[in-house]
Amino acid sequence: MKYICLNLKRFEVPRELGGVNSFAPVLEWGAQVVSQTQQGLCAHQDKARFIKYLPEAHLLPALSALDPDAPITLGCQGLHWQDVEKGGNFGAFTSLRPAAAMKALGVGSAIIGHCEERRAKAEMLSAAGVQDFSVINRLLNKELQSAAKAGMSMLYCIGEQAEERSRWREVLAEQLRQGLQDVPREGLMIAYEPVWAIGPGKTPPDRETIQETARFIKEETGGLPLLYGGGLKADNAAMLASIEEVDGGLIALTRFSGEIGFYPEEYLEIIDIYLGGHA
Repeated sequence: MKYICLNLKRFEVPRELGGVNSFAPVLEWGAQVVSQTQQGLCAHQDKARFIKYLPEAHLLPALSALDPDAPITLGCQGLHWQDVEKGGNFGAFTSLRPAAAMKALGVGSAIIGHCEERRAKAEMLSAAGVQDFSVINRLLNKELQSAAKAGMSMLYCIGEQAEERSRWREVLAEQLRQGLQDVPREGLMIAYEPVWAIGPGKTPPDRETIQETARFIKEETGGLPLLYGGGLKADNAAMLASIEEVDGGLIALTRFSGEIGFYPEEYLEIIDIYLGGHA
């Protein structure tokens, strides 16, 4: 079974406000992401499972549009490292996203440790004068444990920066060891993000590099499902599908030139290429 995840970041922001959204009005955006893709995904339900991570404001309309028979789980973008507890904190989490609140909405998954989340945490620590960035892995570990306790699946993202390339094994092993400590393996997936290669003008890793890294992560995790998080795209889908150790991919933008953005029909095309067309 393959796993294809969609991280929609803040792609709902319209172009006139500096965003990339042009396919749906903001109030309808979450519902349109689901309704314009779920029928096409049903054609692949014997080959793959699909998770869509949406900004929190769009989860309710997305859930309302979801066909319960579609092979789709809706997820949130991160969790707070503390949660609501009976006999404890009943929900005093202004501005934060406890797992219990997401579970109550019907959200089934959480993406945790995405490179953008790691960067935000690092910037906060630096502002406080903290240079021990292993703290980030320990905070992410608490998020994973909260998700697991709530019965949610988890996509845990790891990856090395450009300045860490020479010791990438050490960096990834530390992120896995600290982040996954005491985390149940059921419902857990790993996404590898080559942070050094993500962004305009950067050179993506070749097949051999991805395979070598995937083998290392598989060995470190005892064979957990591994997704390529450097971006599953039309131009690399067939190559990624040929790597036995890679169990799926993480999609974000679908168009990288002209009117860049996420387009539902292009998302389905990428999946068709990766899974080898309709069954």
